[in-house]
Amino acid sequence: MAMTGRPGFDPVPAAEALRAARAAGGGLAPLPAFLAPRDEAEGAAVQRALARTLAADPPAGFKIGATGKRMQDYLGLTGPAAGFMPAAGLRASGAVLCFADFHRPGVECEVAVRLASDLPPGPCDAATAAAAVGDFFAAIEVVENRYSDLAAFGTPSLIADQVFHAAAVLGAPTGPGWAGDWRSLDIPALAGSLSVNGAERDRGVAADLLGHPMNGLAWLAGSSVAAAFGGLKAGQVVLLGSVTPPLWLEAPGEITVSFPPLPPVRCTFV
Repeated sequence: MAMTGRPGFDPVPAAEALRAARAAGGGLAPLPAFLAPRDEAEGAAVQRALARTLAADPPAGFKIGATGKRMQDYLGLTGPAAGFMPAAGLRASGAVLCFADFHRPGVECEVAVRLASDLPPGPCDAATAAAAVGDFFAAIEVVENRYSDLAAFGTPSLIADQVFHAAAVLGAPTGPGWAGDWRSLDIPALAGSLSVNGAERDRGVAADLLGHPMNGLAWLAGSSVAAAFGGLKAGQVVLLGSVTPPLWLEAPGEITVSFPPLPPVRCTFV
């Protein structure tokens, strides 16, 4: 999708419409044509406006979706898509979440980073992206199936609406001082598993994330979303993608994501 945008496009009305639709509950219908973003750049502009309406600008970080072919096939996308993450939605491992607070929630099996230095918007390679990383850890992304008709909703509006994002649960960091500093790991070979109430439900490997998770971070730095937010900043958390499609939850329970030898991450829906 080209990163263009219409001259004079105002993203605020679309952002306000998305916020109002979320507050009303239920599935989100496609935005009216006169409001809806038409391409990736407009979707990113609406996303930035949405962050401002939620008092989440600058954001605590970003999620990258559809970095693996399984996820792209599942969502009908040809490449990655990114969304901002508010600080209020980031929780530490062991978090207890209220199932009823989420609209048709699901969970994803992720690896994530916390940036130690800025990554300015624009072209970036994996080595440059990795050099900006401080901590590397496992994570659970909580997503919501909040679209009444995903195909009709459209990819630009999906980008505007943070690409399913609802919350994230972050594992223990593996930065300097940890016995297994992440830079010594064979990251593409890391095998991730997603379990519910102790029973494994799916698994995948980090190599499925664009060949290497740092390729996703480099992609994000060069994306229209990063450009809309003025680049990536030190201290922000970035979810680098799920190695499994979302697991839609039918009831409360305990969720565990594990990427040995990284510390596992857990949360409980009640």
